[in-house]
Amino acid sequence: MRKTIVVTGTDTDIGKTVFAAGLTRALGASYWKPVQAGLDDGTDSTRVAQLGVPASSVIQEAYRLRTPCSPHRSAELDNVIIDPASLALPQVTGPLVVEGAGGALVPVTRELLYADLFARWAAPVVIVASTALGTINHSLLTIDALRTRDVPIRGIAFIGDPQEDTEETICTIGKVRRLGRLPLLDPLDSESLAATFARCFAMDDFQ
Repeated sequence: MRKTIVVTGTDTDIGKTVFAAGLTRALGASYWKPVQAGLDDGTDSTRVAQLGVPASSVIQEAYRLRTPCSPHRSAELDNVIIDPASLALPQVTGPLVVEGAGGALVPVTRELLYADLFARWAAPVVIVASTALGTINHSLLTIDALRTRDVPIRGIAFIGDPQEDTEETICTIGKVRRLGRLPLLDPLDSESLAATFARCFAMDDFQ
């Protein structure tokens, strides 16, 4: 049976794509970004390939939109209508890692949020959260938004410098599993990501 893991974030630009690349590679999975909004600075699909995911394992986006903003608005600016029916999970052999855009409540259309889409898929979600100031509020709001929709939460993965009390507080109050923490990598490349991901996360937590 196909195993699907959805990766969402508590905000944008917190390292969600880097985490998704590390997870995809570690699981030997396929990667899918349903909607890419913003093309000029490269795509998340290109980024995960640069970080070691084989190009043959990267599934083409259902929608590629030019403007780097919320997908619902980017689609409007591009005169594109996003059809939720076209966002069904792709059929692949083996595990699949799906990356959302920004946070769980980002609008896909004016009637559909990513969290609603996650609920339709009924696949477990990994929340990626920064360890920076403000993450307790953002993380607990994300957990609440997903639970309200009965979205299964596999756990939370942190990105950044260690903040033990913050991480423990989120997991205790939110009643979620702490999956680990990925430090900010410099240099960041396929080798450093693979080695650090293997050290910081237990693959049994994603099975």
